[in-house]
Amino acid sequence: MIFGMELDKINALGATYTATEIRQQPKLWLETYNIVKDNENYIKDFFKRRLKSNTRIILTGAGTSDYVGDTAYLYLSKKLNLRVEAIATTDLVSNPYEFIEEDTPTILVSYARSGNSPESVGAYDIFQENVKDISQLVITCNKDGSLAKKAGDCNNNLCLLMPELSNDKSFAMTSSFSCMLLATILAFDIENIDENKKYVDIVVNQGNDILENKWQYVKELVDYDSERIVYLGSGILKGLCQEMALKNLELTSGKKVTVCESVLGFRHGPKSIIDDETLVIFMNSSNEYTNLYDMDLIREISADNGNHKLAVISYRKNEELNDLCTKYIEIDGQAIPEIFTVFNYMLFGQMFGVFSSLKLGISPDNPRPDGTVNRVVKGVVIHKYKKSI
Repeated sequence: MIFGMELDKINALGATYTATEIRQQPKLWLETYNIVKDNENYIKDFFKRRLKSNTRIILTGAGTSDYVGDTAYLYLSKKLNLRVEAIATTDLVSNPYEFIEEDTPTILVSYARSGNSPESVGAYDIFQENVKDISQLVITCNKDGSLAKKAGDCNNNLCLLMPELSNDKSFAMTSSFSCMLLATILAFDIENIDENKKYVDIVVNQGNDILENKWQYVKELVDYDSERIVYLGSGILKGLCQEMALKNLELTSGKKVTVCESVLGFRHGPKSIIDDETLVIFMNSSNEYTNLYDMDLIREISADNGNHKLAVISYRKNEELNDLCTKYIEIDGQAIPEIFTVFNYMLFGQMFGVFSSLKLGISPDNPRPDGTVNRVVKGVVIHKYKKSI
């Protein structure tokens, strides 16, 4: 049984892959940790040779894979004290002249579920051909994908293969996203791989509890039948909000308008989206200072006139939120670095997308059966890049 449904029912609803792939994540997080741990010496050697004080690190991917980088780059920048950027392959490929620095030592970190998306392969090749000191770190879920094969052909490169089951068969990426994100956090902090095991264990235990016992709270949010969904978060959680908004948009086949914004940025125009049919889902920061701004906006939205709904998910217990929200969901988690809280927050957004899809009678496994949007992007022509252009 998953999310209160027998497997036969889940299969009949066309949700087998999506539901299973969301539910399996805590187990795969442990597998991901073991993969990084098993490759500890290779990772240390790679970074020892490639990380310098002037090294530029670009985290790249398309769609959900891009949002891995968007979620991780602030943490990595501070952890490494280096220049770390999150730039989508879709931008790198179409506008390489804006991003390529020929003489800057660069590590291109490519995220990919399949490793076969045209832009992913295109970005890899463009940087390989146009940066003098280039290293490639490929984090992928498919050992047979083009990226995995390319990375294996060069000594300057490193490929980290995620657990086999993370190569999601569903249309939407779920366990692939979380495993690639966790591998990034652990690999770039490889010197503390043993210390970080305790944080992995904490989010695994909390994740299992959320998936077993808190899915009902998410279903209640979907039962508001809101036509507009807004995800709000700051810092690391802003990056995650992009992915959560995409999950709901994908799984509802675009029938539920779903957007995201930063907490302070929301007042500067985007707040106009709120009407009586809007549900705002707030991912509350566990950072004490950032939380001051969170609480200001939560109080403001709570006091605004109208029939909009406000849901807040917090990692730490906050009694005040009980009186400010339409729905308050607390993880009540143990004290851990904020980057690790992301793994628990994301489960709520993923479940919200599944329940929203089912509420509309849409198959989460295949929300676009007409083929106009595909699991692996089709129809993209990668044009040869010439520096003179």
